[in-house]
Amino acid sequence: MKVPGDLAKVKKYMENYVGLGVSFDIGVREITLRDVPVQIYYVNGLCDTAYIIEIMETLLGINEFEKIEAKDADIYELVKNRLVQQSVEVKQTMDEMVDQVLSGLIAVIVDGSEKALIVDVRSYPGRTPQEPDTERITRGARDGYVENIIVNTALTRRRIRDERLRFEIMRVGERSKTDIAIGYIEGIANPHLVEIIKRELGSIKTDGLTMAEKTVEEYLVKENYNPYPLVRYTERADVGANHLFEGHVLIFVDTSPSIMIAPTTFFHHVQHAEEYRQSASVGTIIRWFRFIGIFASLFLIPLWLLFVLEPHLLPKSLEFIGPNEDIHVHILLQVAFAEIGIELLRIASIHTPAPLSSAMGLIAAVLIGQIAIDVGWIVPEVLFYISIATIGSFATPSLELGLANKYVRYVLLILTGAFHVPGFIIGNTLFILYLSHINTLSTPYLWPFIPFSPKALWQIVVRKPVPGSHLRPRILHTLDRKK
Repeated sequence: MKVPGDLAKVKKYMENYVGLGVSFDIGVREITLRDVPVQIYYVNGLCDTAYIIEIMETLLGINEFEKIEAKDADIYELVKNRLVQQSVEVKQTMDEMVDQVLSGLIAVIVDGSEKALIVDVRSYPGRTPQEPDTERITRGARDGYVENIIVNTALTRRRIRDERLRFEIMRVGERSKTDIAIGYIEGIANPHLVEIIKRELGSIKTDGLTMAEKTVEEYLVKENYNPYPLVRYTERADVGANHLFEGHVLIFVDTSPSIMIAPTTFFHHVQHAEEYRQSASVGTIIRWFRFIGIFASLFLIPLWLLFVLEPHLLPKSLEFIGPNEDIHVHILLQVAFAEIGIELLRIASIHTPAPLSSAMGLIAAVLIGQIAIDVGWIVPEVLFYISIATIGSFATPSLELGLANKYVRYVLLILTGAFHVPGFIIGNTLFILYLSHINTLSTPYLWPFIPFSPKALWQIVVRKPVPGSHLRPRILHTLDRKK
């Protein structure tokens, strides 16, 4: 529907379809400029009130403009010219106007004009940029992305003052109309990749993005029941900027502080900003320790269980790693009890208020753990090895990857407990084959291990000094490979 020239019809439309007069936060201000009615529509809480007052004072100044040659001037043109210092767009349909108003902009409509002037005075409620809890570092910037898409793009542009940095915005969700911005550097990012992401986002048909970036991810990469993350999340602006320089595409979703990086591989999820805040040698050692933790979170418990079930596989010098006490409960059940207990503890810690978290930890660690050992439900070795595996999960930089590895470990435990050596070998083989089969936005998930690229794999194993890293990742097919 086009914007009516009669303001009474505009107001009637807003009352019938938008809730004007019913929803307390949707407002209208009506003023008269040289006997011509003007309406200003806005949403309380999403607009900067000071800007609205300033705009109204500017428009009311038209009534005091006494030059004879301007008395017969078109009021619409006068209003448009007075708003030139603001970010102004012209919309000719009611649907477009309403979308903008509900996004926090204001609409100025002059009687008889059949056009709406959209002025950007957004001031979204939210917190100030601060260091993310999940990506802390010892040194470096303490600002991080927040729930405001405007702030997030500004934090990124502050670090990349390149005129070729692009932020293309679109709205997704038939009812939520959530703002999504696609960030990339023109001349570096693969245009085909950008077009694929834009096409996939544009094809999303749903009422709203209830879980923000996670809902977008499920539509974008179509992961279904795959537990492994196919995009990387970050709340650090420096990490996002670094990936833009490499040729990745960032996806910003309004109301979410987590920015999606696409495409990514398995090895993108095992790196952390802390490695690049230390010297190359220290960063490499930190990375190796992290790899050991990730390996332990996946394979330590199934391997130990295999040696317990098949003690003849152990040499004499390593016999001490098995249970040294009489076992009253089958070892696989003990592992299952301990794994379930640790998982319940993790879930409970999320929902437990901070003042009660210490008491919960005391109950879980001292009472339940010690009593379970004393009564013979669990031998100490089970708790020891599961504790190491859990620490390895916590050392995984990506929360999503840590959880996926944990659930794969459960599958490996079941196969090893049921079929012993064949189960352990078959389970690990199927695991590698499964990961090698995954492709995310035409990118092999296990690259550079499968397909094998020795130079790229060496850069994952060893943190190279920045001056020695001259090329962008080949797998991204960037337009400019040299940094």
